[in-house]
Amino acid sequence: MALNLPASPGEPAPLRFRGAGGVAIAGDGWGRPGDRAVLLLHGGGQTRHAWGGTAAALARSGHFAITLDARGHGDSEWSGDGDYRLEAFAEDVLAVIAEIGERPAIVGASLGGLTSLLLEGELAPGRASAVVLVDVVPRVEQDGAQRIHAFMTGSPEGFADLEEAARAIAGYLPHRPQRGVPAGLAKNLRQGPDGRWRWHWDPAFLSERALTAVHDVERMRGCARRLRPPTLLVRGRMSDIVSESGAREFLADCPHARFVDVSEAGHMVAGDRNDAFTAAVLDFLRDAG
Repeated sequence: MALNLPASPGEPAPLRFRGAGGVAIAGDGWGRPGDRAVLLLHGGGQTRHAWGGTAAALARSGHFAITLDARGHGDSEWSGDGDYRLEAFAEDVLAVIAEIGERPAIVGASLGGLTSLLLEGELAPGRASAVVLVDVVPRVEQDGAQRIHAFMTGSPEGFADLEEAARAIAGYLPHRPQRGVPAGLAKNLRQGPDGRWRWHWDPAFLSERALTAVHDVERMRGCARRLRPPTLLVRGRMSDIVSESGAREFLADCPHARFVDVSEAGHMVAGDRNDAFTAAVLDFLRDAG
């Protein structure tokens, strides 16, 4: 691996990359550089911290897990010209792959999954050694997508404190047990000069221009048909984004793909059932070689 980092099996090491157009991409490296690399790409509106439990388990199993903040999210730079097209996210990942100097496995949730699907199925086939799509397929359920959009755009003025943000999340994820302020919630928000807390992403990434490829079902299906590396689709059984018919359509387009349906999990599979999700990923990567 081209990265020159000390081994850090217990705690992540901070990483910085240059994405497409020079956009700074923040990441964490879990495990020992030189072990098989796994890139973890979060969903829209999330940050790299969504992968903490899975990344630590990957490191313990002998992988070097790299969690990335997508452009406009978390500690990564916002795009100066508002370029949040799916192609831009994929080009950032290509730049990261070039820097690490090997073909990683890519685990992508939601937006991160579509990014990896476009990258490997159209823009740069052969860059990934394996692909894991987490609760996303080319044909998503529009009611669920609209619910996500409504949540993400529903508090433009932010929150007075973390407790108010936690209550908003509880309303969006009613199936999760309520335990007050979730651990690490502050990493997903930033406090402005006015003292209010806002989500740690650039609102411009929800523009119509940015979502064009996301809504292009036939283009994404074409990418699925062209996938060649070992592929796993992980669905949350309670998901309102990926239906059974949507999963079947993807598996027909990509017949070599494996499929895992995680019970008691919704769209945020890794957050809802991290134990089952991580076990499925580890089993798949072990078999993928």
